[in-house]
Amino acid sequence: MDMTAKAADGTEARAVDEGSGPVILVLHPGLDDGASWRKVAERLTPDYRVVRPHRRQYRLDLPPCTVAQEVEHVLAVVAAVGGGPVLVAGHSSGAVIALEAMVAAPSAFAGAVLYEPPAVIGPPLGGPHGEVHTRTRAAVAAGRPGRAMRIFVRDTVGLPAWAALLVDWFVSVSPRMRALVPRQIEDNAAMDSLGVRLDAYAGISAPVVLLGGDRSPGHLGERLDALERVLPAASRVVLPGQGHSAHAKAPGEVAAVISGLAARVLPPTAG
Repeated sequence: MDMTAKAADGTEARAVDEGSGPVILVLHPGLDDGASWRKVAERLTPDYRVVRPHRRQYRLDLPPCTVAQEVEHVLAVVAAVGGGPVLVAGHSSGAVIALEAMVAAPSAFAGAVLYEPPAVIGPPLGGPHGEVHTRTRAAVAAGRPGRAMRIFVRDTVGLPAWAALLVDWFVSVSPRMRALVPRQIEDNAAMDSLGVRLDAYAGISAPVVLLGGDRSPGHLGERLDALERVLPAASRVVLPGQGHSAHAKAPGEVAAVISGLAARVLPPTAG
């Protein structure tokens, strides 16, 4: 069912709330509203209450936002759920939002599964001078969202040129994707606006599973390496044969990683 919660600034946070039991909060990746994690959620709801917020950055009824504003919505949903700390599973930029939420309210989270967060660990995601942001925003302004995504997935995500061309084509024929592209571009810029936050993340004491695929772009593994070095209670899981979309291609494997941590850190519900 749908749930809502009031954020600190008066805006309304929204989420899909399914199942019962200890709470797992899922923060979706870019170009999404949480629907891409439905298959994972279906495997978790027999034992857990799975809450999938529609991230504020990807709400077309609200303007683009900062990471801090996204975190406000996450914390509003956690407060509305009640019942103690939750386990958060974040994917891609959603995993960065999860990290920031854990820094902002450590007692709200019992642990986390972070699937390839594009955390800044050195040079900005948009290039030394933000040239990726400049070019993608120009493409959006020119009415060419497919081109904007081609630039983004090639120069930030690290896909080869031929794959970036396929993304361009797919976006061009999908009204839903075209509508979300401007938010993906602003999401990427919002990640850069944080700068390097490894020192802040070093204060996260809750158990964290860093999840990756052995077919993902190399820089995502390097970001997991950097997080593994600073997070006090980090462990690492690499999914063989998977890339950045294992939630869709191998939902059972992803769900197993999440439920494994949940069994360790979430208290059983009464009764």
